[in-house]
Amino acid sequence: MASTAHHQVLIVGGGSAGVSVAARLRRAGVRDIGIVEPATTHYYQPLWTLVGGGRAPVKESARPEHSVVPKGVTWIQERVEDIDPEGTVTTDRGNRISYDRLVVCPGIQLDWDRVPGLADGIHTPHISSVYRPDLAPKTWELIRGLRSGTAVFTMPAGPIKCGGAPQKIAYLAADYWREQGVLPDIRIVLVLPTPTMFGVPVFATELERVVARYGIEVRHSSELVEVDPDGRRVTIADHAAHTKDSIDFDLLHVVPPQSAPDWLKATPLADPANPAGYVEIDKHTMRHVHYPHIFALGDAGSSPNSKTGAAIRKQAPVVAQNVIAGLKGSAGLPASYDGYSSCPIVTSRHKMLLAEFDYEGTPRPSFPVIDATRERRDMWYLKRYGLPYLYWNLMLRGRV
Repeated sequence: MASTAHHQVLIVGGGSAGVSVAARLRRAGVRDIGIVEPATTHYYQPLWTLVGGGRAPVKESARPEHSVVPKGVTWIQERVEDIDPEGTVTTDRGNRISYDRLVVCPGIQLDWDRVPGLADGIHTPHISSVYRPDLAPKTWELIRGLRSGTAVFTMPAGPIKCGGAPQKIAYLAADYWREQGVLPDIRIVLVLPTPTMFGVPVFATELERVVARYGIEVRHSSELVEVDPDGRRVTIADHAAHTKDSIDFDLLHVVPPQSAPDWLKATPLADPANPAGYVEIDKHTMRHVHYPHIFALGDAGSSPNSKTGAAIRKQAPVVAQNVIAGLKGSAGLPASYDGYSSCPIVTSRHKMLLAEFDYEGTPRPSFPVIDATRERRDMWYLKRYGLPYLYWNLMLRGRV
């Protein structure tokens, strides 16, 4: 039987964004907070690339959702199906939840069916992806089992979460094959939709050195447009040359196109100018451009930053401060987000390049005393151990 409820602050999504904001609001004294999240497991998704590269166990990426929801916050274990910006959310059980302030952060949707052959192909023996926890271990098995042939790694056009992951898994694979002495027998093709290796030139230059070291064949301004899983063949479109090319593969690692969840695209919150359906927000205040009592952050927001956990870490305090200001009746918004994001790009099984930057593409190093424009062994330990610790013990508790 459908019911109604009300929360002073209602958060749609119990991932890193939703939990981080809830923790900050609780620490600031907000008492009536609800989180709508259907999943029972909370994942630290950045670890999945290391799982796929054989450098971490998948079990380390998962914890029960109830263990990360802040104490005193009501966890509504249902799935949102619609949002009325005038003040209510409807769930899959037909329940209606009203709110004074709404924070929208349901994450991003993996659109496997947008590439012909991919939705079925991902279940076949030679195709995998680190973008799902059930597939990341399969990725490692494919990498470990390949001794010769062609390995293709693809990245779709448009915003995706963890934009460095399509490259990272290629480098982890290449370095493993180098260690095994089989790299000369494997053709590695990296398909990128961008004209350069990275959007910030200083980091692009370093990544050019990395692909040269491994002998990786990079297809720039290109995209996977079709998969023939039975024939083990992919079709690659070169958007710059307006041509298509077929490549036979022995291993295919794919990253699917991504967008806002379908239900969110159908709400008035979605940006009408963007078919991906992200919530239309001011990129600095994170507030909806039409509905002042609604905020969004994380992967489902329209802010043009890289969709990473590091961006959420900087967005969460902005959203929390601005929500609190509104609850107190303040006319202005005290906090602003400058577009900071970072891509911890693993370049080998022992090194990482920590690319940090803002909306302007200006490098924003957290450790200015070291040269962060080069791949470094000490940054590997940050990726493998430091960042997971920060995530579980500090970020999700609203402390950083």
